[in-house]
Amino acid sequence: MEETKVTITKTMENNKAILSVEGWLDTNSAPELGREIEALSDIESLILDFDKLEYIASAGLRIVMSAYKQLKDMNGEFSIIHASSEVMDVFKLTGFDQIFDIQAK
Repeated sequence: MEETKVTITKTMENNKAILSVEGWLDTNSAPELGREIEALSDIESLILDFDKLEYIASAGLRIVMSAYKQLKDMNGEFSIIHASSEVMDVFKLTGFDQIFDIQAK
């Protein structure tokens, strides 16, 4: 089985974290995003920049939902920016577009 590749770049601005995700978020790669999110501390806002995200599977959706719940429990802000039409289709199909603050490309 071919290993999928994801690249995550973290940018911090005061108490705001921006994680730029590139590649595929699937069963093999989603845990890496989960570890990046878990490593964040003392943040009030998390922005996931999906400008270069090509594909998101259910494992990726679980990580995104977990991050959303974590921020909500801390009264923090959570948003997704630059989602491609393909990624937006997945969010719409699952109803996540009604839960998250998502800005499409």
